[in-house]
Amino acid sequence: MLDIKVAGPGCRNCIELENRVKQALEELQAEATVMKLTEYQDIAKAGILMTPGLIINGKVVLQGKVPTVGIVKGYIVEAANGNSEK
Repeated sequence: MLDIKVAGPGCRNCIELENRVKQALEELQAEATVMKLTEYQDIAKAGILMTPGLIINGKVVLQGKVPTVGIVKGYIVEAANGNSEK
């Protein structure tokens, strides 16, 4: 199972990224735990310099923008097929 974290303080872009992650998982019929990092200290510790950020299986895959659902699906498929260890 994938471990996905959406990093951001709760702004509109952060919420939109979380929605797109959930939509991508639903379309792929993939299982994952989706967690939000909202505290600046936790976000910085995770290596995110610009929000929103996306972390899959411990790897920062995106920060500072809101990708399309298709791009998010690509990240999820890549993580599922590739390195699933941290």
